[in-house]
Amino acid sequence: MKRILVTGGEGRFAKILKNKKSKFKFIFRNKKQLNILSDKSIRNNIKKFKPDYLMHLAGLSRPMMIHEKNVKKSIDLNIIGTANIIKVCVEKNLKIIHFSTSYVYQGQKGNYKETDPLLPWNNYGWSKLGAECAVQMYKNSLILRTCMTERPFVHKSAFSNVKTNFIYHDDFIKILLKILDKKGIFNIGGKPQTVYQFAKKENKNIKKIFSKGELPLKMDMNLKKITKYLK
Repeated sequence: MKRILVTGGEGRFAKILKNKKSKFKFIFRNKKQLNILSDKSIRNNIKKFKPDYLMHLAGLSRPMMIHEKNVKKSIDLNIIGTANIIKVCVEKNLKIIHFSTSYVYQGQKGNYKETDPLLPWNNYGWSKLGAECAVQMYKNSLILRTCMTERPFVHKSAFSNVKTNFIYHDDFIKILLKILDKKGIFNIGGKPQTVYQFAKKENKNIKKIFSKGELPLKMDMNLKKITKYLK
């Protein structure tokens, strides 16, 4: 049974992952137990648990505005923290599984492939791309660009003119557990549809709204690579 050391072990996604059975043994560490801003803390955890892989979930996401208001915190937790993780993984020749986001794409044309140029449209996307730059320098890595959310959908309204690949955490985990041994970059998400179409399936009373610049209109990713692998 392969052992996977997980940063950000008390985050929203990690809490769902903890309840899923799999052939892997996950070792969840919170930010006090494993501080990604401390090389020593990272090394001590790897020495203690001797993992086969490191899954990097720690970082800063919501609220999105925090990345505009507190650039330093965004850089520290998403870029510098990830770079610290990578440097230690390089030393230990330890594979990293890194969670990125569809926000690294520009959101103007849609149907983005893993090989398409990257151009984030907000600071959160830039912080995640900064993290990706470090990960991509290390070939013993798996990068997952995703667009996932918790169930039930947390908002009372949803954009009907924004196309994306929302997927619920528990559905994403079903895919994740099948590809942990892979390397490279994968777009992962649900079928391309508007946010309203996604949310309405489980909440018939969701309110329809329209993006007037809050989000790009064509954020959807091309999922052919992951679909082909899973067949």
